[in-house]
Amino acid sequence: MKTTSFAPPTALCSALLALPQLAAAFYLPGVAPTSYKEGDRVPLYVNSIKPVAAQDALLHSVMSYDYYTPHFRFCQPEGGPSYVSESLGSILFGDRIMTSPFELNMNKNETCKKLCSSSYDQPAARFVNKRITQGYALNWLVDGLPAGQNLLDDLTGTTFYSPGFAMGSHSSADPGYESPTFFNNHYDILIEYHKVSGKTDQLRVVGVIVQPSSKAYKDDNLDCYDNQTPPVFLAEDENAETEVTFTYSVFWTESPTAWATRWDKYLHVFDPKIHWFSLVNSAVVVIFLTVTVTSVLFRALKKDIARYNRLDQINLDDLSGTSALEDGVQEDSGWKLVHGDVFRTPSRPLLLSVFLGNGAQLFVMTGFTICFALLGFLSPSNRGSLGSIMIILYTLLSFVGGYVSARVYKSLNGEQWKLNIGLTPLLVPGIVFTTFFFLNLFLWANGAAGAVPFTTMLVIIGIWFIISIPLSIAGSWLGFRAAAIEPPVRTNQIPRQIPPATTYLKPIPSMLLVGILPFGAIFVELYFIMSSIWFSKIYYMFGFLFLCYGLMIITCAAVTVLMVYFLLCAENYHWQWRSFLAAGMSAGYIFVNALIYLISKLSLGGLSGTVLYIGYSALLSFLFFILTGSIGFFSSWWFVQKIYKSIKID
Repeated sequence: MKTTSFAPPTALCSALLALPQLAAAFYLPGVAPTSYKEGDRVPLYVNSIKPVAAQDALLHSVMSYDYYTPHFRFCQPEGGPSYVSESLGSILFGDRIMTSPFELNMNKNETCKKLCSSSYDQPAARFVNKRITQGYALNWLVDGLPAGQNLLDDLTGTTFYSPGFAMGSHSSADPGYESPTFFNNHYDILIEYHKVSGKTDQLRVVGVIVQPSSKAYKDDNLDCYDNQTPPVFLAEDENAETEVTFTYSVFWTESPTAWATRWDKYLHVFDPKIHWFSLVNSAVVVIFLTVTVTSVLFRALKKDIARYNRLDQINLDDLSGTSALEDGVQEDSGWKLVHGDVFRTPSRPLLLSVFLGNGAQLFVMTGFTICFALLGFLSPSNRGSLGSIMIILYTLLSFVGGYVSARVYKSLNGEQWKLNIGLTPLLVPGIVFTTFFFLNLFLWANGAAGAVPFTTMLVIIGIWFIISIPLSIAGSWLGFRAAAIEPPVRTNQIPRQIPPATTYLKPIPSMLLVGILPFGAIFVELYFIMSSIWFSKIYYMFGFLFLCYGLMIITCAAVTVLMVYFLLCAENYHWQWRSFLAAGMSAGYIFVNALIYLISKLSLGGLSGTVLYIGYSALLSFLFFILTGSIGFFSSWWFVQKIYKSIKID
């Protein structure tokens, strides 16, 4: 599939070719591996150059670049590089995979083999030195495995492969040099292979490590392992030209690691004790909260329902001497007094129903995606499969979004049903796409490899309008044909006056109190997710994520129901938007956490990087707001329906 701007296919062809690639994004355990005979060519592909943590442990950029960006002057294969087919999810996540001039032959060692020589003038030297200082890393792929470094985890004492390796090193300890950076131009490629049991002619790649170094060769004396060879410094003086010769060596080592477990070294869990401590802590909080909410509500509601139903059976006019007493109890304050207003249509029911439809769509999509990943149907070896499956599921589940939006809008007595059908698949996806397109302009302007090509944008629009919108319309049609969810009590014609609320039940304080608990349930896992996204690490801790997702749902539902109960007891019947906004406030905490992460872990400096980080963080927070707000609303709606069905209303 060539859906990128690197080749010139038409938009229609790109859209058609995208469909088979999306279907191939599934990973089924047990897929046949690639076996090589001794001497067979093993392809080495190069990927985009991405920033990782610099030597000061901070991230200094969010821009990625093509491997063959002219300023880098890396060696190219004969006839020029060509792009390797990628899935839609791989393109969206910034992968730009291309062929390379490296020649790897199975189980054939190579020592100090020359690639090419390049000359770096002042602009190129400044560009490369700046990227080295910012901590950029090269990313190669050998038989689908990322080439990386062998690192030691100080906390667990285990070794693991960290994808990517340094372009160079930054050194400020030697002020005598012209430049504080040196450039890596020699690569020791260490490849582990495994012999198939009983078949000595079938060899499989199970590990790749690259050890880069800097060698300023003199003339044609290519002695890669001469310790006296000085490092390469790219001079930034005016009219300066630095000649750099690129070399590499290849060493093959037999490994007992089976092909089926070759990714275990890459899927490293950083400090699993913190994960388990976080999960246990969150689970204890959730259990305590759920038990407290359940016990308080059960005891309070049991007394309220018993009293209300008892008083409804008493004919106060026939009781002598007790009429005034019972009448006083009958007019007692409580949630029953607002039974004639609790199901009153809220303000802006159209917008609320559209948000709830998209929230239900996100809820189901997230659950399915995490379950697929947890069961092993998504593999990091199939690059971009996670992003592709999310797009596929969100598109197919547009039917669910349209159906839920229509059912809710009909139950809220909405009258603009045509507008509801149109806005459900357009409003939230339109906000997301517009924001994504605006942020993509910054990537285009900076020449970053992460910029989504125009043809891929056309593919996304095609999927949106050709598949997603018709499915949403079909769901809305069925939703409007279905019977409305009838309230158990009648609604009065004249709205009841709402008494002044106490401080903690006012909108802002209640939102802050409710939103912090779901955020606390996912706080630690959120830190690891953000580190994986911005520091280009592989995230595969879906077991922890699955548990955190479940804890977040339970917490969100429990605290929102408790707030709605207190709200109704205070005779405030505007619970619909309050439940949605209060539960969705956890997204506000996520955005604030992202800003704190920006200050503490990142040092982006430039305007473009800061805008991109804040923009993408705001976009993710908005989607999380829709998701958690919908969880809060539907749990509160179920609760309100249950309690008002339990009492008798004259």
